[in-house]
Parts: sequence; C-alpha cells; structure tokens
Amino acid sequence: MSHIDELDEFEAELELRLKREYSDVFGLFRFCVLTQDATYLCNKLDLSYAPQPSYPFYHLKMEDVWVWDKNRPTRIVPKAEIYTSSDVTVEELTREGEEPKLTAEALAERIGESLRTDDDI
Repeated sequence: MSHIDELDEFEAELELRLKREYSDVFGLFRFCVLTQDATYLCNKLDLSYAPQPSYPFYHLKMEDVWVWDKNRPTRIVPKAEIYTSSDVTVEELTREGEEPKLTAEALAERIGESLRTDDDI
C-alpha cells in the first residue's frame, strides 16, 4: 500500500469517526450552526448582524459548543466566537419528547397559504 493510500484511508477513518460522534452528540444540543468554514452544535447562541456597505457581517457567540473538525483533539469547547461575512444558517433543534414550536399548519397559516394534502397532488 502506498503512502497516499494510507493517508486516504486514515482521512476516511477520521471522517467516519467524526460522523459517528456527530450522530451520538446531536441530541444533546439546542442549535445547529452552519457557516462556510465549519458546523457547530451549541446550547446557547447569540447572533448579531452588522450591515456593511459591501457585505453583511455576522458575530456569533456560542456556549457549550461541539465543533465539526476531524483534526481537533477535543471537539467540545465551553465558548466559541465567530466573525464572518459569509452565509450563516441557524437551526433550532427539537429534543426528543418535545413538540415543535411551529407546526407545518401554523407556518402555512402565517404565510397565508393552505397546507396541501395528498389529494391536492
């Protein structure tokens, strides 16, 4: 086996372990935050937006954070701050046994549309 093959195998194993860890810890967190550079799970999030003349600017403060990074020796950190001008996606997660705060029906009503049924298709 060549060194390149060994490195590819090592990287694949790291990625697989990271995906398994993500699945294991996902239910422990309240928010999933996606940026261009990384994915974070956290329990406390403060997001501020500062419009700039040529681009948006976001400042995120997170507590109780899990960072998607296969090269870190430990992925759980007490606090993290991110400054970025790229897109930020925030998902509020529902924990097991919790009802969603916003149902599909309530969302359809809010945007002034009716929810389609299987008969409508």
